[in-house]
Amino acid sequence: MAFQAPPPSVCIVTPALADANNGNWQTARRWARMLGSVYRVRLVREWPDNERLASQDGLMLALHARRSAASVAAWAQKHPDRPLVLTLTGTDLYRDIAHDPQAQHSLAVADRLVVLQEAGADQLPPGLRDRCRVVFQSSTTRQALPKTSRHLRVVVVGHLREEKSPQTVFDIARRLRPQDGIRIDHLGHALDPALGEEAQATARACPHYRWLGGVPHTQARERIQRAHVLLHPSRMEGGAHVIMEAVTSGTAVLASNVPGNVGMLGCDYAGFFPWGDVTAACTLLRQCRDSLGEHIPPQPSLLRHLLAQCRSRAPLFAPAAEARALQSVLAEALCWKPVAV
Repeated sequence: MAFQAPPPSVCIVTPALADANNGNWQTARRWARMLGSVYRVRLVREWPDNERLASQDGLMLALHARRSAASVAAWAQKHPDRPLVLTLTGTDLYRDIAHDPQAQHSLAVADRLVVLQEAGADQLPPGLRDRCRVVFQSSTTRQALPKTSRHLRVVVVGHLREEKSPQTVFDIARRLRPQDGIRIDHLGHALDPALGEEAQATARACPHYRWLGGVPHTQARERIQRAHVLLHPSRMEGGAHVIMEAVTSGTAVLASNVPGNVGMLGCDYAGFFPWGDVTAACTLLRQCRDSLGEHIPPQPSLLRHLLAQCRSRAPLFAPAAEARALQSVLAEALCWKPVAV
């Protein structure tokens, strides 16, 4: 009787587990679920974590070139004959791989590189781009919830840290006036206490701005569904979860034109503003506000146009598309370095 060999064990290394409740953790958890029907999967913060289990791992899928660098280096030294797939984050692509030796070593030893939006590969050294594959992250489709017509409801979702440019949000709130008919809800923990203090000061000064702190993911998604616009002013991005959650929830996006956002929404998207340009962002917000209540607008409605563009991008963020792309990358890596453990 022939016995079928068990599927290889895939070890997903993520610097963030459930306690972080951030994008890295959301990605790792979702990928573990998507791969679980094909592979034995386990999630760890560092590798090796357990001598017996680590010896049975057939493939490493690591998130973050710099923060997972020690695990990547240990794998490359211990198992040079087993495949290594490295997923690059925004801080990897747009900061660390340019100057950090550990991040650069992670790139060099990886068999396949994954970026999360279509502009990511442009940041890699030319000699490594043939190893790179795009895997758009996914989100479940949700119906838009009822949206008020009394004012433009704007939501910002992201922990308060420098990369997410919360200062741009504060400056926008201070530039707008309460009578402008634009209300901003800002969600996210204050990872930088000084930014938390600035958020509180902005809320005191601007009745049209609220900082709601960290909220569970389900509540964040509901607020996205009820908003007219997701405002995403980040300085650097690898491929923001909240953008795809807005796109798949019937909510338009206004975003900084950094490469990670352009790679998610497409270079022809009409809702970009230059990073840090408060005047441009306020102009777009007012144009979206002016679109409210227009049934037969005399001129093209920006909000309506943005929603149409988002609908055209939504299939890229379907769970089935992400699962196919991810499984394809791992199958390719395993063909490159077959595993027998």
